[in-house]
Amino acid sequence: MAAKARPEKEGATRVRVREATRNDVDALIELNRVCYPQMAQEQVVWGRSHILSHLRVFPQGQFVAEVGGKIVGACSSLIVNLGPDPLRPHTWAGITDSGYFTNHDPGGDTLYGADVYVHPEARGQRVGAALYAARRRLCKKLNLRRILAGGRLWNYGEYADRYSPEEYARQVEAGAIRDLVLSFQLREGFVLKGVVPHYLRDPRSHNHASLIEWINPSYRPKPGGSRKVRVACVQYQLRKIKSFQEFANQVGYFVDIAADYKSDFVLLPELFTIQLLSQTGALSPQEGMRRLAAYTPKIVNLVRDLAKKYGLTLIGGSHPVMEKKRLYNVSFICLPDGTVLQQPKLHVTPNERRWWGIAGGNSLQVIETPKARIGVLICYDAEFPEPVRYLAEQGMEILFVPFCTDNRQAYLRVRHCCHARAIENQIYVALAGNVGNLPDVTNMDINFAQAAVLTPSDFAFARDGVAAEADSNEETILVCDLDLDVLHGARESGTVTPRLDLRKDLFVGGMRVEAGPLQAASNDEAPLGDQPDGLED
Repeated sequence: MAAKARPEKEGATRVRVREATRNDVDALIELNRVCYPQMAQEQVVWGRSHILSHLRVFPQGQFVAEVGGKIVGACSSLIVNLGPDPLRPHTWAGITDSGYFTNHDPGGDTLYGADVYVHPEARGQRVGAALYAARRRLCKKLNLRRILAGGRLWNYGEYADRYSPEEYARQVEAGAIRDLVLSFQLREGFVLKGVVPHYLRDPRSHNHASLIEWINPSYRPKPGGSRKVRVACVQYQLRKIKSFQEFANQVGYFVDIAADYKSDFVLLPELFTIQLLSQTGALSPQEGMRRLAAYTPKIVNLVRDLAKKYGLTLIGGSHPVMEKKRLYNVSFICLPDGTVLQQPKLHVTPNERRWWGIAGGNSLQVIETPKARIGVLICYDAEFPEPVRYLAEQGMEILFVPFCTDNRQAYLRVRHCCHARAIENQIYVALAGNVGNLPDVTNMDINFAQAAVLTPSDFAFARDGVAAEADSNEETILVCDLDLDVLHGARESGTVTPRLDLRKDLFVGGMRVEAGPLQAASNDEAPLGDQPDGLED
């Protein structure tokens, strides 16, 4: 028989639950210290870097509870994949990646409750119940199999001389003893599955925790088989054209081929739109790039319509965009439903600044697509480990790198760095560049490219870590299948597990990029020189 809902008391306090935001960080740090004064003395409560990481990695799973507009409670969750033995013993630090949640797995089936805390003065106002209800709603919304959590045996210290931790937990389960945490969890419909030793350093519980589980009654098993995606990298030939329609026909031709091969993703090269400048006479580099930026509405419409027409995700290489009198190099990512997102190039080469006056953007985000979580970094950005690590920690599975290089040395810089990023972060990386010549377009007269799809280096992947690669400097399209289940399996139990083994106690730094749309860079105006040196990355 289903339990009856507890009736609201007359004059009961109204609790409002919402997703946490960056504006809540200071309040959450203070609330955590108030709720766990003993643990605060041992420095095992949330810090700023922890909470910011939670919001980057899995914002949907972070809730706050308000009473009268004041935060009085909060809970933190992540999704994990615990394999065939989800109830196996574990530690809090191990399952939460030392509290940073960077092991959050969007493909997992278990919502793990890392923490729930309520201000002591707000206890008894059903704040905890409201947070648990929000967690259950999230579990159902995401169609996850269960909620699992380790709850500290809050009052065990008072009974440690009479009961073992397991005996104490069973006494609480039987109702003979009231435990501030476990008794509440049992009332919320959780089932006690066991006791975990050495779970968390906590004097009250003697480091023991109850292992509790709630099974989602609405769970629908996902279709069997591997989670595979197909990517198509267009090695695009720059040739002279006479009209925008001729350009659109060439782009559409390649997307049509990719669709015929049932591709889920299509990647175009960096600055492939510069082909449009072959219609005009010789222009200075700055004038040409600004002339090209005027095509932005047409370019967006073209790639968006192609993505919708063929029902795929189209990474539209990159194109110059004028924003508040500044010029940015921007990739348009078009989803099958017509949504258009933009990712600016963050790092600008000396030649881009000098020749074209390009400025670096400062927004970076993981993109949720129907098939995978992806990131996009334009050419030179892939030569820096930090932005890739940032995206990987937010759950990116595939990195798309549109590039434009003029010689083999420049290409290999991008290629080798992309492979390093694939190995470091255990991700797939897809690259696509331009080939061919545009003699009348200054600074884009020659190109060198070899499209490739790169993998981590382990037994589960190709021997040399290359899933596929095209012949160099030939107009073509590279099509490749990627198995995301194999990728996640390597992350959990590969020969090496760099995502799990990173020494975050030594190497944790802040990132100041914005997870949002294109924003103007904060540095001074980029110089507009006129001395050519050749585009390199």
